[in-house]
Amino acid sequence: MKSWISRPVPELPGTMPNLRLFDTALNSMVDIEPRSEQSMYVCGITPYDATHMGHAASYVAFDLLNRAWRDSGQRVAYVQNVTDVDDPLLERATATGVDWRALAASQIELFHSDMDALNVLAPNYYIGAVEAIPMIVPAIEKLIADELAYRVRGADGEPDGDVYYDVEAASKQSDSPDAWTLGDISGLGEVDMLELFAERGGDPGRAGKRNALDPLLWRVARDGEPSWPGESLGDGRPGWHIECTVIAQKYLPAPFTVQGGGSDLIFPHHEMGAGHAYSLSGVPLARHYSHAGMVGLDGEKMSKSKGNLVLVSKLRAAGEEPAAIRLAILANHYRSDWSWTDEGFAQAKDRLRTWRAACNIAPEGSAAGLLARMRTELADDLNAPGALAAVDAWAENALSSPDAKQCALDAALVNDAINALLGVEL
Repeated sequence: MKSWISRPVPELPGTMPNLRLFDTALNSMVDIEPRSEQSMYVCGITPYDATHMGHAASYVAFDLLNRAWRDSGQRVAYVQNVTDVDDPLLERATATGVDWRALAASQIELFHSDMDALNVLAPNYYIGAVEAIPMIVPAIEKLIADELAYRVRGADGEPDGDVYYDVEAASKQSDSPDAWTLGDISGLGEVDMLELFAERGGDPGRAGKRNALDPLLWRVARDGEPSWPGESLGDGRPGWHIECTVIAQKYLPAPFTVQGGGSDLIFPHHEMGAGHAYSLSGVPLARHYSHAGMVGLDGEKMSKSKGNLVLVSKLRAAGEEPAAIRLAILANHYRSDWSWTDEGFAQAKDRLRTWRAACNIAPEGSAAGLLARMRTELADDLNAPGALAAVDAWAENALSSPDAKQCALDAALVNDAINALLGVEL
């Protein structure tokens, strides 16, 4: 599947210090080992609705990581999926009377335009669940052959043959210190797991499962639902978690450097994906797990059911600058939960105007120090608010020193630094 096209990233003198990042699975800060090429998988959208601010904040967060690695001279292999067949998409298509394929295509196109507007660097590979099915089917067949997955008989008129991952068997498959056991990524207990599993697409009450937490790998064909050939599995479609695992294993090293996404993906999605990966290869899926916080609206959780989504496309259609939207996101640390407010957006627009004015009168010799401070902040767990504060201080000094000697080279370097490191075009 085609992705959007990245804009050029300015090259800066010098280099980023070694990056420290908070690892969710370890619940601590870690030094990310420098490599000639880093690798990252960030879970993509289920394309049944437009890009809301929670989506945008997550992709901007990992865009900072991408930019930090590139600034330190490391290449980046970046993969993102798109879940272009899943229950929410099919349900929305039925409710709106739109063909599910047309709905998915329209929302993927809108997502691409939003990401381009926000200056998010495109992934090297952008892979849909549907195009990954030929890779997913043999992976599930292997899990069945290894007795780490099983078929469930139908109930209440449902067909036989749905395939589930056996979390208990998978947790006992190896004594290696690298082996996966349930809870390794999330650190959650069973009670919390069961609650989140039910909230986030799981089916703990499904009759015939060996464990309430066993996730679906293959849903055999139902009348009125799309399906694909599944070889020995029978016609059907894949579960959510196996999709990302197989795509990551195909296009990235094993293990790859960072698995990223919103904090709502820690469990069950990233937990189960890590289990699938170890069961398939005997190697951990990722070295590190990193998660962005949730975004609300005026202090309340932002959700489709509440109808209180802030959509990037609607802001753009209203004439708002994408650079200001991105600045409003960057004003909050990527791991924090925060709320979109009119006041915060107004501050972002004021900040953008101030930075532009300051760059018109950049004092000679001031850019190098600013660049160093921005890099120091971003190397410390992608501290964008700290980097913004550094630019604020520089801008205040520039605007309060009208008699200082101005320098076009400093102005250009500041522009390039803000673009390259923060993704904000002045």
